[in-house]
Amino acid sequence: MNWKNFALGCVGMIVLAVALSVGGLISSYNGLVQKDQTVSKQWAQVQNVYQRRADLIPNLVGTVQGAANFEKSTLVEVTQARSRVGQATLALPPSGTAPTQDQLNAFQQAQGQLGSALSRLLVVSEKYPQLTATEGFRDLQAQLEGTENRITVERQHFNDAAQDYDTALRSFPTVLYAGIFGFHERPYFTATPGSETAPKVNFDFNGKP
Repeated sequence: MNWKNFALGCVGMIVLAVALSVGGLISSYNGLVQKDQTVSKQWAQVQNVYQRRADLIPNLVGTVQGAANFEKSTLVEVTQARSRVGQATLALPPSGTAPTQDQLNAFQQAQGQLGSALSRLLVVSEKYPQLTATEGFRDLQAQLEGTENRITVERQHFNDAAQDYDTALRSFPTVLYAGIFGFHERPYFTATPGSETAPKVNFDFNGKP
């Protein structure tokens, strides 16, 4: 037996095994980075649609204020809820970076309060036919309905991306090194009572039950 050739063969096999391992590690790492970026991108989309709702509210409040004897407390509630959303948004990480669990919880709570206040304002508006009959109010309702539907869609997309990332994070061999390189699980949006139904923004303008 040629021991020299045998030794070289063994060394070659070891080098090949190491190369394959390193290649697999690099591929796994790059895949995780890509999934992490997808989560961050999807979070930016979530922020965009929520911001769209927040941007519509001043126009809605301005339109409703023109109605005689409209309940001031309802307007105040919506305005304050929108302010709390702004505070929660400021506490979030920079755009393009997904939030932590605590940040997401605070954001979701503030948005939930705004959604509830907005829903109540629209329900109260039904008492004012002269308001609900105006083109401006009806247009705002249609825009809000579309925005609420889009919020539901983007939240689900974010959860899907986070689940895909978290699954990869807990898979072998990623689980062995993910924490070392600063990869951590992403939180999900969770359901709250009534959240499965978007705030009602379609009303019967003919007074029918």
